[in-house]
Amino acid sequence: MNFLNFYKFLLFIIFTLLFPVSSFSKANFNEIVQQVSKEAEEKGISRKVINEFKNKTKFIKRVVELDKSQPEFKLTLDQYLTRVVTAARIKKANKKYKENKNLLTQISKHYGVQPRFIVALWGIETDFGRLTGGFSVISALTTLVYDGRRYDYFKKELINALKIVNGGHITINKMTGSWAGAMGQCQFMPSSFINYATDWDKDGSKNIWTSKPDVFASAANYLNRVGWSNKITWGRKVFIGNYKNKSNEKKYNLLSYWGSKGILKVNKENLPNAKLKARLIIPEGYTNYGYLVYKNFDSLLHWNRSHYFAIAVGMLSDSIKRK
Repeated sequence: MNFLNFYKFLLFIIFTLLFPVSSFSKANFNEIVQQVSKEAEEKGISRKVINEFKNKTKFIKRVVELDKSQPEFKLTLDQYLTRVVTAARIKKANKKYKENKNLLTQISKHYGVQPRFIVALWGIETDFGRLTGGFSVISALTTLVYDGRRYDYFKKELINALKIVNGGHITINKMTGSWAGAMGQCQFMPSSFINYATDWDKDGSKNIWTSKPDVFASAANYLNRVGWSNKITWGRKVFIGNYKNKSNEKKYNLLSYWGSKGILKVNKENLPNAKLKARLIIPEGYTNYGYLVYKNFDSLLHWNRSHYFAIAVGMLSDSIKRK
């Protein structure tokens, strides 16, 4: 091997190690459908559902484009909150809370999750069921399996989606959601559906697409199962202008500790005298303000790992008048 060929070979090895590509990513789309069909059959999916999967699943170019696209700039927390927790959404949240108060109260008592947080999640995720996504979940997930970037993850979600159809909860045609496979008014991935979705109205299907009882109960069940407590709230915005210590965002301390370090309510009054542990989050770009968050904040992060998302849900929930 001469030097030039050796150099090309070395570059190929380096590129392969740095940017590994699934062997499945270059497979024919129909081959992926056949491979998934075989695995689905091994998992107990009926022949009827598998045949429907084979006949109705299509490659969606737009899904690949959305998966590969990156935002041109990153929003600050304040910019995000301005877009997500709008005056119109706050007004709508209060309206939806009142309209569904009796149902929400029943579900709240059963799962131990305050109604306002169920409504806030509903509002942030899909604008109270208005924006649930128009992609075929089965086709979108199959496209993502074919694309290969996260082959194992999306294949598991696809098999789970087929299990949901097999269970009679929804048909392939009606199983719609986001380009990444999040479904229904609470935007559950298929794995979350299997773990947390609930048939509150007892009609034989866990319908997170059009049944508000099932949507609310599924969201509440999710939070309950990941450690939610209805004895506390999510957290609070605080004034940190007097705080001089280095912050460890993972460290929980009593409110009295934070008060002793100069942290105040957002209106600069003393923190409440409660035996409650919190950790301090200081968003990027913040100097005088931050957030003291409680254990329920971690439950919101289990739902969505974004601090922005969890703070938005908390703030929208705080805007709901409960009386």
